[in-house]
Amino acid sequence: MLTHPILAGTRPARIEDWPLIDAFHHRSSRSALYRRWGRTHVLRRDIERLLTHCDSWISLDPHNGEVIALTCAGPLSREPGVVDLGLQVADTHQRRGIGTALARHAAQHARARGAHTLSAYTEASNTPMLHLLRRLGPMRHTYDGTHLDIRIPLDRAAASDTTRLDTEHSRH
Repeated sequence: MLTHPILAGTRPARIEDWPLIDAFHHRSSRSALYRRWGRTHVLRRDIERLLTHCDSWISLDPHNGEVIALTCAGPLSREPGVVDLGLQVADTHQRRGIGTALARHAAQHARARGAHTLSAYTEASNTPMLHLLRRLGPMRHTYDGTHLDIRIPLDRAAASDTTRLDTEHSRH
């Protein structure tokens, strides 16, 4: 369950949301786009592919209806039970716990569908994402040049940590 108040507007993403998603990417900084997508321009076909292969959600700002986050969880093709996390939060909404709440939601979603591991591939210098991933539970990583392949077990311990952290965050 999503406990962060701004995430009340989180729902499954659909291709009909393309204009909202495209506007979200146009409002994003080049560095944010590069960290999430590996490039600075996201095409409709990228989103179509994402929606076809992953469970995806958009989070809408309750004040203006704009997309403030795009989250996805999709299987890794050669690793049964491993789900890859994709996450992008609008530059102006970062450092408010939104990404952490969405990552927890994606982890719970993956675990409920039988996944045993959450995966993330990110630049080794992406400190905010690494900090967020550490909050999900114990992780292991492998270097791939300037990137890290991160794995987080989705076991009962991770589930109880998620509940505890959600409760702590709601008190602040």
